[in-house]
Amino acid sequence: MSGLRERQKEQRRESILRAALVLFDANGYNATTVEQIAASAGVSAPTVFNYFGNKQEVLFALLERAANAEDAGIAEVWEMISSLEDPIDIMCTVYSLVSRRELDALPISIWREILNSPFNSTVSKEVVAMNDRLTGQIAFLFKWMQAQGKLRSDFDPSFAAKFMNDYAALIFTKLVQSDEPNFDAHNSHVRAATELVINGLRSR
Repeated sequence: MSGLRERQKEQRRESILRAALVLFDANGYNATTVEQIAASAGVSAPTVFNYFGNKQEVLFALLERAANAEDAGIAEVWEMISSLEDPIDIMCTVYSLVSRRELDALPISIWREILNSPFNSTVSKEVVAMNDRLTGQIAFLFKWMQAQGKLRSDFDPSFAAKFMNDYAALIFTKLVQSDEPNFDAHNSHVRAATELVINGLRSR
């Protein structure tokens, strides 16, 4: 019986998140109320508060899904890395897959609102934490490329990863400003920046 209750709780939680995702996309996060989310999910407002505490926690749960999507993109790169000889191709593949996964997890309209949040807001800090998590994974990838002799051993992988990831975050913010993002231009910007960084870090 406890297993059934747990499944029902998870289904209710999923219903709330699905309803919130649709409403945030249609109306914007700031304009959406907990009461609207509850009505769309077929539950009461107190039920939403019981599961998430407040509207911001609902958004954070959706952002966690986006972070997990980034993880999946990185995992996909590791699965194909033996076929990607050049570090430039490796890094371009990383950012292409991660961007696509992020946009699969959350619609462009939601990303736009989140990324345009005031820098010191709680939402912005949550996005920074996501970016730091991804930076750690990129740093590990840089360390691997050093160990493989693809890149010099005399640079700090963490600094290189932060530099690359900060730039990638900046142009992702630019990408989502349009409802019809220009992925070709986006990928060209990523490649140009990647070539600049990686060509300076290659083993001599």
